[in-house]
Amino acid sequence: MSEERSTVGAGLKLLARFGLVGIAATILYAALAIAFAKWDRIGFSPVQASLAAYAAAALFSYLAHKSVTFMSSGSHRSEAPRFVLLTVTGFAVAYTAPVLLTGKLDLPPIIAVVVTCLLIPAVNLLVLDRWVFADQRPDQRGDRSA
Repeated sequence: MSEERSTVGAGLKLLARFGLVGIAATILYAALAIAFAKWDRIGFSPVQASLAAYAAAALFSYLAHKSVTFMSSGSHRSEAPRFVLLTVTGFAVAYTAPVLLTGKLDLPPIIAVVVTCLLIPAVNLLVLDRWVFADQRPDQRGDRSA
């Protein structure tokens, strides 16, 4: 029973770290997008500001998930491209969900937003754990077979 409790505790800690990194990345994105859009010296349009902020937040997210959430000792050479692919896939889902759910199925936009907000983090957690940072130290993971 103690081992099961330990596994549950480790899973909850991982989930908490994942959530905190995600919240921090979201706040960073929002702050940078606003700052870049208002900063006259660089002359970004709102779209350019959003893309630049998204890139910076994605870099932060990668480094924080690698070092804080998953405590991975894997190489950047293998993990960074996997993270980029996952991020691009998430972006594609965020684009496709509203197109399909509102455009094709005529559902209210809130449905697409809720689906995107639930689906992307859930998939990200699973893929980050099982593929992107799969080479991390075994003693930091707990039992991966569960």
